[in-house]
Amino acid sequence: MQVFYVPDIHGQYATLSKTESNHCIHVLRHVLGDFIYLIDGHGGLFKACITDPDPHACQVEIVESNPVYNPGLCKLHIAIAPPKQGDRFEWFVEKAVEIGIDEITPVLCQRSERREMKMEKFEKNIIASMKQAIVAKKPVLNPMISFHQFIRTYPLQNTDPFIATCSEIKHKPLHKALVRGNNTVLLIGPEGDFTPDEVQLAFTAGYKPVSLGSRRLRTETAAMVCCVTFNAINV
Repeated sequence: MQVFYVPDIHGQYATLSKTESNHCIHVLRHVLGDFIYLIDGHGGLFKACITDPDPHACQVEIVESNPVYNPGLCKLHIAIAPPKQGDRFEWFVEKAVEIGIDEITPVLCQRSERREMKMEKFEKNIIASMKQAIVAKKPVLNPMISFHQFIRTYPLQNTDPFIATCSEIKHKPLHKALVRGNNTVLLIGPEGDFTPDEVQLAFTAGYKPVSLGSRRLRTETAAMVCCVTFNAINV
């Protein structure tokens, strides 16, 4: 199944972007009458027939529609302090989209090594991962905000909030803390962990501490463990 990203599909016909058209016609050698699949970023999966194989604006006719393709049981939001190396955050975003995530928020912590992010560069990675894994609904990638602002403004209604920290407090293993079918938000700190003040702020807001095991993990590895564990429980 070859999948292309076409946002905001309405009606019986659609036109691929210049980039997607070039990939479809020049790279993959599709021709008039071939069938391809489209995802719209809103949860829809569509089977389409190529009616005009223009490599700059390929036109297709929708022949089958599934407006709610493979919906998840619940939502996962990971707020993470991005590592210093941008390629490590890029790796996390790419793999998290493939495995299953709904929202990512980069947070600026007191011990953060990376203090600014250009989020536009990760959009291509998100779309590529969506096409690879046939993810019909596009995950949200928010702009970076401070840890304190995130704690103050993120709504926790109908959501289980957790913070993964190495601090010496009683932790519950993540796989035992998660409840199947419940929306979840997870806080992942920088390499030096959250400060005691940040941990206390999260506790006061209602976040519960969780353990990811006995090993000390890199930031993006910890976030990936959370992503895999959440999706394994919510199969």
